Amino acid sequence: MPAEGRGPDLRQAREATRPRRLAKSPSTPHEKVRKLQTSLDAKAKAEPAFRFYSLWDKVCRIDVLEEAYRVCRRNDGAPGCDGMTFDQITAHGEDRWLEELRQELRAGEYQPRPLLRVWIPKSNGGQRPLGIPCIRDRVVEMAALLVLTPIFEADLLHNQYGFRPGLDAKMAVRQAFWHTSDHRRTEVVDADLSDYFTSIPHGPLMRCVSRRVADGTLLSVIKSWLTAPVIEHEQRTIRCTTEAKDRNRGTPQGSPISPLLANLYFRRFLLAWERFGHRERLDAYVINYADDLVICCRPGNGSVALATMRQLMTRLGLAVNEAKTHWCACRRRVSTFSAIPSVGSTARMACLISARGLPGRRSGACSKGSMTQQRRTSMPRAQNYGSPRSVDFCAAGLSTSARGRFFRPTS
Repeated sequence: MPAEGRGPDLRQAREATRPRRLAKSPSTPHEKVRKLQTSLDAKAKAEPAFRFYSLWDKVCRIDVLEEAYRVCRRNDGAPGCDGMTFDQITAHGEDRWLEELRQELRAGEYQPRPLLRVWIPKSNGGQRPLGIPCIRDRVVEMAALLVLTPIFEADLLHNQYGFRPGLDAKMAVRQAFWHTSDHRRTEVVDADLSDYFTSIPHGPLMRCVSRRVADGTLLSVIKSWLTAPVIEHEQRTIRCTTEAKDRNRGTPQGSPISPLLANLYFRRFLLAWERFGHRERLDAYVINYADDLVICCRPGNGSVALATMRQLMTRLGLAVNEAKTHWCACRRRVSTFSAIPSVGSTARMACLISARGLPGRRSGACSKGSMTQQRRTSMPRAQNYGSPRSVDFCAAGLSTSARGRFFRPTS
């Protein structure tokens, strides 16, 4: 009954007579996978110590395999050792091919095939080895990655920027600028690891994975990916090696799951840096991108941070590339993150954009001569201590008003 002196509550009447709508269920494989990932992510964040004991059945789901195939097809990689291409799969029938792969996975008959070794040139004139899996193995790895990513994303640290959804190299640049400029951590350690992907020990790496995954089938399949043999074509001969299995080290570069495993193992160094008190003792903050890292420290702590980093890497079974590792003491506030591959130019460009003023901000009209003078006067000088080569990164100290909104901490 309506209150005395008032008319009927039409809003309540409208809500009572409105037909109830059922929640729309996911219809496409992408939507179904997103719903699965959301559930796994919520569980992983709610219970940090929980071990997921039933994951292989999710890897074998047809919607997960379809989404994994779609992602692999979009990347359009080269064929593996069996020579099968996506066009051949299309001619065979994608649905039929995926169903055959699903039956093989559910029956426990899946075994990864050898990797195809190819060499790509590096910027320093050397060559980088890549292990290309077959499309069949690539799809299974991508399916496992779709399931494992939301679980381990809850555990990866905020200062890990490589190969993660929603993060990129520019965010790492902003974070480095924030430390060096706003907090005066102007001694920067620029470190590089020697053959990081091929040096990761399998035993500790699998312990990192099993800390969250208790599914024995999935763990054994991941181990088989790590120890897969490698086929390399040498002129008219074919050479097959089992280097990873013999050394019990390495994760193949070129596999979809390799970046996630690399981030998981690098997390051990970042946790040790914090739990052993090095961050607080030295006021040194680590920024990591893939196998490279930058440590921003207070003046006077750079050499100690470099020595401490070497000791921790040795305990983890990793080697520091001394030719590419050095530290620099900058006299003015700087922004530097050359450790990220191909990001040195991005940092320079970002600094120049910030000096000129971003579009949409009231930075004032500047002539070409005034902008050139501003860039010339804002470039600081740097001193290089104990480095076998000159500093190869750009340092740009900019005022707070000139930085604008481009540089902001991401954490």
